Amino acid sequence: MTFQIDYEADISLGLDYEKLVKKVIYECLEYEDCPYECEISVIFTNDKGIREINMEYRGIDEPTDVLSFPMIEYESPGDFSRLEEEHEDCFNPETGELILGDIVISVERALQQAKEYGHSVEREVAFLTAHSMFHLFGYDHMEDEERLVMEQKQREVLERLNILR
Repeated sequence: MTFQIDYEADISLGLDYEKLVKKVIYECLEYEDCPYECEISVIFTNDKGIREINMEYRGIDEPTDVLSFPMIEYESPGDFSRLEEEHEDCFNPETGELILGDIVISVERALQQAKEYGHSVEREVAFLTAHSMFHLFGYDHMEDEERLVMEQKQREVLERLNILR
């Protein structure tokens, strides 16, 4: 497993974010029965940084809590069965790892939302990571039915890790 974790924010989360993010990512991969070793990039930035990325890639000129950039288009969410046949370019030729994509988290938003929702910063960062991981697996929340599936998966992963509200 290859993790590229960069911390570009100028404020601290006050926790071991690398350990937490890896733990959540591993649990999401296990939960979805991903049969591959993966390559994932995580960037912790501030509101200014995530706002610039949001504008560049989504045309939205405002900060957000998390952005996900999946490298794979799945036939159906979480279906890894045909990746080697149909998406061989999604595998790192040097390591053989599946390149899942990138996660960008706003430290400022994570701190603010933890306070707003009355739970720990650990819980908020874990939630944002799990949420983003399910986007990297092809899940979305644009329709109510999709949203309910994604929310259930996120909730179950966090429960399995005993990271509760």
